[in-house]
Amino acid sequence: MDFFTPIVDDPYMFGQIAAANALSDVYAMGGKPITVMNIVAFPINTLDKSILAEILAGAAEKVSESGASLVGGHSIDDKEPKFGLSVTGTVHPSRIRANAGAKPGDRLILTKPIGVGILTTAIKRDLLDQEDIKKVTDVMATLNKKAAEVMEHYHVHACTDVTGFGLLGHAMEMAEGSHVGITIHYENVPVLPKTKELAEQKVVPGGTKKNHAWLADRVEYSSNLDELDQLILCDAITSGGLLLSIPENEVEKMLQELHKNNVDARIIGEVTSENPGFIMVI
Repeated sequence: MDFFTPIVDDPYMFGQIAAANALSDVYAMGGKPITVMNIVAFPINTLDKSILAEILAGAAEKVSESGASLVGGHSIDDKEPKFGLSVTGTVHPSRIRANAGAKPGDRLILTKPIGVGILTTAIKRDLLDQEDIKKVTDVMATLNKKAAEVMEHYHVHACTDVTGFGLLGHAMEMAEGSHVGITIHYENVPVLPKTKELAEQKVVPGGTKKNHAWLADRVEYSSNLDELDQLILCDAITSGGLLLSIPENEVEKMLQELHKNNVDARIIGEVTSENPGFIMVI
């Protein structure tokens, strides 16, 4: 289950993003969503009911796209709107993907760009034009369904979705759980347009700063990367992509199949036996 307060102004897109975010946990484990329930908190006496209708309609579209069925939910009257889903899915026991199990020699694939937290903070401060808002909104509203379907046919050793702990935070969980080291190639990491520019203007959410501080002793950054680059790698994300650990001999084929399915995936690093529980960014 996952739910949160609005991060975009458009209620329909908020519903889509919240649904995609909640469904992502099932996809990250290699599962197929089967049923969902709406979780609603809404100030029914101060906001127009049509806003709630738009939120629910946006979510329903993503649930339909996922192939799951809406079977109910629960709502309360609250001062601040909140929305999300409780999702139930199925997966064969032998194909469950966990955020542990990465093996030395694996390559790491990321299926969505980062920078979402910085850009959504900019939306709240009215610093983005409509084109940039659409870009980040579309990224958040994109289901990880295609990526999850592709990975069914490969020996994925570990998988996690990239959300609140940021790319490096979730990579750290994978490194610690797998007892391996991880190397990230910064130049290969997809980053949304305007992210660095906004970070230079100090448009950085508190969660991103907390992630950066938490990882300070467990990540070694190249001297070529300044603090803003580091913050971007730690950016707290909503409805991010999947981070996959794949055998080297399968990674190119999988990448090609992801691209054929319109998943903008990139190879961003590798798994090592050196420095277990530690990340190098070069």
